[in-house]
Amino acid sequence: MDESKYERYFSIIESLLYVTGEPLPIETIAGILECSVEFALEIMSALEKVYEKDGSRGIKLICVNKAYQFGTKPINSDHVQMLLKTNVRQSLSRASLETLSIIAYKQPITRIEIEEIRGVKSDRAIYTLVEKGLIKECGKKNVIGRPNLYGTTDEFLKHFDFTSLGELPSLDIFMEEDNDDIIEEIDDVAADSLD
Repeated sequence: MDESKYERYFSIIESLLYVTGEPLPIETIAGILECSVEFALEIMSALEKVYEKDGSRGIKLICVNKAYQFGTKPINSDHVQMLLKTNVRQSLSRASLETLSIIAYKQPITRIEIEEIRGVKSDRAIYTLVEKGLIKECGKKNVIGRPNLYGTTDEFLKHFDFTSLGELPSLDIFMEEDNDDIIEEIDDVAADSLD
């Protein structure tokens, strides 16, 4: 792919993403560039490759639900933490991970439905996940009492480096392998991604 034909677009897009600081939908990018969404996607794909190839850059291009933004590379998290003076290494408990997994695969889902699957109360885990911005209330179930429905957020996708929920591993692999090994792997991934 000849990246030089996109250089002017790269400059504009970098400025847009820097100024907004928020995810910018591909339709907005295409509108500003006065081009088709397909061409804008082509440009974004080329820009993503530029950032992947250049290991000296401290930022990466993140795509979540066809919206783009800059994020810092995980390798620099300790230094970013020093600047922000925040503790970004707050791992999720096993209960929170179980709850998050259930929500990711079964969303939208109520607290009661989560507790039926887990077999234990999940109030604290749900509270923690909402606080971390990994899940949110996404409506009310149309039954007596109208309980809250929960679903994952774009923050969830960013933390686990997914561009969409379609990238979640198939549930079939959890049935085929030893569950203890899988839970250990999930714990490791969650700890790394929340660093």
